[in-house]
This record gives sequence, structure tokens and C-alpha cells, in this order.
Amino acid sequence: MKRLLLFLPVAIVGVLFGFFFWGLNPDRDPNAIPSVLISQPAPEFDLPPVEGTETPGLSVDDIRAAGEPVLVNVFASWCVPCRAEHVVLTRLVEQDGIRLMGINYKDKPTDASNWLDELGNPYERIGSDYSGRVGIEWGLSGVPETFVIDTNGTVVFRYVGPIVDTGAVDEIMTALEQARAQAAGGV
Repeated sequence: MKRLLLFLPVAIVGVLFGFFFWGLNPDRDPNAIPSVLISQPAPEFDLPPVEGTETPGLSVDDIRAAGEPVLVNVFASWCVPCRAEHVVLTRLVEQDGIRLMGINYKDKPTDASNWLDELGNPYERIGSDYSGRVGIEWGLSGVPETFVIDTNGTVVFRYVGPIVDTGAVDEIMTALEQARAQAAGGV
């Protein structure tokens, strides 16, 4: 029995090291994190606008009323990857004509407003989720996260992490095109 008790800490350390090395696996894809929202209606919410901006707030009704597939991007001024993807999102709005709506997550209104003033505001509407409650409803694992919502208000795609490389942009654009084709009766 004493030998078994001596072996127990070694076994626990072994299990912890196993999880550690599994977490360092470069082949792990954060987008592989499953989302229960896929093929489900977007969560019900109604958020006020970010104070200090002219951009209106955001609700699930605004998303449904868009009449076409939209991107919902969850961002924060304190999020460094959000800053990196902001240029790409702005380009998608300006050059590709996508509809972009935002949820500002757990951010001080003045910080969010200053961040948008500095980088530009590509968002059609932005809801301020200061408490983080709506983020919980969306099942966020962190920021940034971006969702493709079809014309019926159904979540059809989720991208975890910053949209900064061509692979990420291709995934988002493919999901948008599929949602558009479905709306047109082509799929």
C-alpha cells in the first residue's frame, strides 16, 4: 500500500505533463473548438451603442433585418489580435462590400470609442457588451471571434481568432458565399 501511495504523485505529474504537451501541439486548430450555435438561431440580445460613437447599438433583430448574410465580429480595444485583424475587416467592408456588425466585449466605452477613432470604424452597428453577458450567450472562448449569420438569423460559421491571413479570409468569404447561395435557393 505504501508503494502505491508513493507512485500516486508520479502518476499525477505524468498526467499533467501529458496535458501540457498535448496543449503545445502545433497541429491543434483553435477553430476546431465546437460551437453549439452552428445551425442554431443567433442568441436573443439587445445591446446599447458604444458611448462616444455615432454607430447605433446592435440586437438580434438588427441582424435578421439585414436581409443578407452578415459578419458579427466580437472585439475589444484591449485585444492585440483584434487590432491586427481590424485592417482586414475594414478592407472586406470597403472592397468586398460585406456587412459587418460588432459586439464590443468587456471594454470601457472611452477605450472602445478611442480605438475606433484611431483605427476607423468599419462596423455598421456595434453593441456594447460591457458585462460580458452576451458573450456568454454566444459561447465565446475569447476575442476576437467572428460569426457568419445567414438571412434567417442562423449562425452558419464561427471563426476563432484574428482574421489576418489569406486562409482565414478565404474561410470567411466561403462561408458568406455559401450563405448567399442558400438564400438565393442555390444550395
